[in-house]
Amino acid sequence: MIAHPFDVLVVGSGAAGLYAALCLPKQYRVGLITKDVLTQSASDWAQGGIAAAIAPDDSPDLHLADTLEAGAGLCDRVAVEQLVREAKPCIEALIRLGVPFDQHDGDLALTLEAAHSRRRVLHAADTTGRAVVATLADAVRQRSHITVLEQTLVLDLGMQAGRCVGVVAVRGDRLAWISAGAVVLATGGGGQVFSQTTNPPASTGDGVAIAWRAGALLRDLEFFQFHPTALKLAGAPRFLISEAVRGEGAHLIDAHNHRFAFDYHPKGELAPRDVVSRAIYRHLASGQAGDQDWVWLDLRPIDRDRVQYRFPNILKVCQRWGVDPFEQPIPISPAAHYWMGGVWTDLHSKTTLPALYAVGETASTGVHGANRLASNSLLECLVYGQQLRDIKADPPEHIRVSETSLTLLSLPQGAEEDAGVIAQMRAELPTVVWQGAGICRNATDLAIALAQVTVWRNTFSALATSQALLGAIATPCRARLDLPDTLLHQWCETRNLLDLAWLILTSAQFRTESRGGHYREDYPQTNPDWAVHTLVQGDRWWKSDPA
Repeated sequence: MIAHPFDVLVVGSGAAGLYAALCLPKQYRVGLITKDVLTQSASDWAQGGIAAAIAPDDSPDLHLADTLEAGAGLCDRVAVEQLVREAKPCIEALIRLGVPFDQHDGDLALTLEAAHSRRRVLHAADTTGRAVVATLADAVRQRSHITVLEQTLVLDLGMQAGRCVGVVAVRGDRLAWISAGAVVLATGGGGQVFSQTTNPPASTGDGVAIAWRAGALLRDLEFFQFHPTALKLAGAPRFLISEAVRGEGAHLIDAHNHRFAFDYHPKGELAPRDVVSRAIYRHLASGQAGDQDWVWLDLRPIDRDRVQYRFPNILKVCQRWGVDPFEQPIPISPAAHYWMGGVWTDLHSKTTLPALYAVGETASTGVHGANRLASNSLLECLVYGQQLRDIKADPPEHIRVSETSLTLLSLPQGAEEDAGVIAQMRAELPTVVWQGAGICRNATDLAIALAQVTVWRNTFSALATSQALLGAIATPCRARLDLPDTLLHQWCETRNLLDLAWLILTSAQFRTESRGGHYREDYPQTNPDWAVHTLVQGDRWWKSDPA
């Protein structure tokens, strides 16, 4: 286990973490930690592309206006101005690194996505995230000052006198405090807290949970974006069917071939994501769609060659599961996709804790407001990762390790029974959160879900395994763990998901209105008095000043 000091530790290996690591000053010793392997992240799953105002008929001001409108009154205008202004230089940096964006007649190809007023989304077929992450990962591997720590699980932040001084991590059977002059959290979102999600298994909101436990300020946790079009087939993963498909001309239809989205919004399929998701939810609930719990996305209005060129991966995945989009529409329904809330950060990606930074979906920069504009997420990773080029990391100090340099943490009595309890919680929690804080919420469902999550959190904390691990990570130490890897991994992620569930449900209960990605059936109107952010620190919730 590498426990010597780094100047900066970056936790997470998606687009945000990789780009942040590349932007950090080269004189710093940088450690890049990932709980899986390099390139395994939600960014790798991103299909649509990156929004940037680079076309002759486009401008940062138009991109600004579209982002503010989608954000439903909660965007931080200064942060959005920074996002759209720095978009073009970031795209140019990716091109220099070798990202293979699609071209048309020698120019970068641009497509249209929902709620954009111009074609401004750059793409690499329908695997843009994969292309970006693979290119960034190659660049990281070539930097001698960056050490990549794969299969390394961060349990908590190391805190001393209110300052972040590193992380508490496990690699293999070794637990250690790894010291650093600064820590950057880039662990992505928390979609796995919902039973229906487009996010990969690793998206368990680790960064938000560990920042909250350390005392960082969080913001707008109730705002979760539900993507309207995720594949809905028995046995198949909730594979995301990109927004760009509708931008290219695909139709949403019900069992009667009716383009029902126009019944709910004049822009139909190209309305903002939260509107389209609720339209599907309501259409299904009304029974107008038939007996099934899905509707269809019809790609047949798009030219066949265009589909093959733009969406080869979507074609491949659908055909693998027995659906040929050239011959039949794709069964879809909404699924949790993107978390607008997260760890509060300023324009330089700083959190409220000294020496702690956050980027990407882990952070709440203010650019997304109550509802993210399509394809602004990868752009946010770049623009706010780039802010770390000016980071001033204090020289790290070796953390004093208590008593012996290496202790043995053995499997506690009752751990086998604990493993079963933890596995059951992990399996049942997403369904409870989906029922309580899914697309449409109300006070009764939120209270029921919150009561169950509270019971589980108390039970989890009292487990012998939890007591042993929490005791081991409470003070600086280096230990060898006599614990099964699977138990440790599931314990860590379940702990984080339980915390996230409690935070999301409580935040959704706190905001008594509907806005953007947060819809309350018992408070269906947007309330001007709630044009404020939800702020969370510890067990305290309060409103910000008006946005």
